[in-house]
Amino acid sequence: MARFTGSEWKKSRRLGISLTGTGKELNRRPYPPGQHGPTQRRKMSEYGLQLQEKQKLRYTYGLNERQFRNLFNQAGKMRGVHGTNFMILLESRLDNLVYRLGLARTRPQARQLVNHGHVKVDGGRVDIPSYRVLPGQVISLREKSQNLDIIQEAIEVNNFVPDYVTFDADKREGTYSRYPERSELPAEINEALIVEYYSRQ
Repeated sequence: MARFTGSEWKKSRRLGISLTGTGKELNRRPYPPGQHGPTQRRKMSEYGLQLQEKQKLRYTYGLNERQFRNLFNQAGKMRGVHGTNFMILLESRLDNLVYRLGLARTRPQARQLVNHGHVKVDGGRVDIPSYRVLPGQVISLREKSQNLDIIQEAIEVNNFVPDYVTFDADKREGTYSRYPERSELPAEINEALIVEYYSRQ
């Protein structure tokens, strides 16, 4: 299944979650798209709720179904809680951390920066968005990429960097200090429903 590339605003309203991370989609029209969106009160089945939760998380991080399922399976082989481990693995992706550091305004923009070779990890260029960053590793930009307009704009508007990363705006580099706690990850996601969804497959 291909990565979703349609209208993120419509998808955000359907799932009730901001996929761009700005919240603008839901501020203007906090109801599902379509003619009956404002009055829609359809009761969803248990399977429907599980599927919706999976889609919310998959679209948030911008993965296709195969990538998403593979990472879910990896999380199941780790010690600890399956759903929490899964979210930590998603958060540890290089494209996500470029976004979290404020070097990009959205995850798709961060993925593009990585794909185009602008990003380094521990001094070496990495152009794989799914690259798993480990705590202690340093994320930086190639010297000729540091003054790109999209990066400058992202740094100027970013006013929140989570506690599990550190960022030096002058050096244009940050460190993945530690794995995040569950309380620091998206509260609107119920990962237990995602575990239930895949247990039915």
